[in-house]
Amino acid sequence: MAHIAIYVTPRSAKPGIGGWRKDADGREELEVRVAAAPTHGAANSAVVKVVAKALGISRSEVIIVGGATSRHKRVELPFEAEEVRRRLMGQ
Repeated sequence: MAHIAIYVTPRSAKPGIGGWRKDADGREELEVRVAAAPTHGAANSAVVKVVAKALGISRSEVIIVGGATSRHKRVELPFEAEEVRRRLMGQ
């Protein structure tokens, strides 16, 4: 199982995966853009949906384990980080 860092951009006009970026501490995080507003968990649900679709897995396999109320989130996925990168490069 992999835990990856995600940076979320809510209310985006172009929802989807934006690629890898460095955070303020120099750690890599995956940029995810969603159309939903960050209210009542709508953006979190949209993040799960976008990530699952991009990786070709079910939504139940994407678990937000940290940062539920932040733009910076950590998600748990059912395979290793190298597999995440491989699958995202195939988009």
